[in-house]
Amino acid sequence: MNRSLGKALGPWALVMGLLSGCSGGMPRPMRDLDALLLQAGPSQAPALAGPWLALIGHRHNRDQVQLLDLNQRRPVPLPGLNRPDAQPLSVSVDSSGQRLAVVRQREGRTELVLYRRELMGLEPIAMAPPGVPRRVALRADGRELAVEVSRNGEWQVDLIAVP
Repeated sequence: MNRSLGKALGPWALVMGLLSGCSGGMPRPMRDLDALLLQAGPSQAPALAGPWLALIGHRHNRDQVQLLDLNQRRPVPLPGLNRPDAQPLSVSVDSSGQRLAVVRQREGRTELVLYRRELMGLEPIAMAPPGVPRRVALRADGRELAVEVSRNGEWQVDLIAVP
């Protein structure tokens, strides 16, 4: 860094110069993967685990959970997950891409479900004590959930073991 420039900009310029030199470069978009996401249509609520990206995409005039294999650069089918009468709100995926936790609205209530790809099936997860889930995060190994839950007008976080 130019010494006179460093004096003119003060100590913050020196700190920023040192930090940028140590970071190994700035984060940058992954253009080929961004193109894949654009093909999938409008999306929100991304969850990234290993080579798996789970998100809520808008397709066929409704929101659906989508799973992308970033190594293969392709979407993965999720038979039995996306029901026409369910609105996904939050999704998370484990690092093997085999388990997805989903908060969704269905028949006027909000529920938490676990989708297992190998079984192509859903398992409801009961909230104890009862509450309304809003967001979910699945641990990388798929064995535990952190769920944001509303109870009596207050937000709490529950940890739930997954067998």
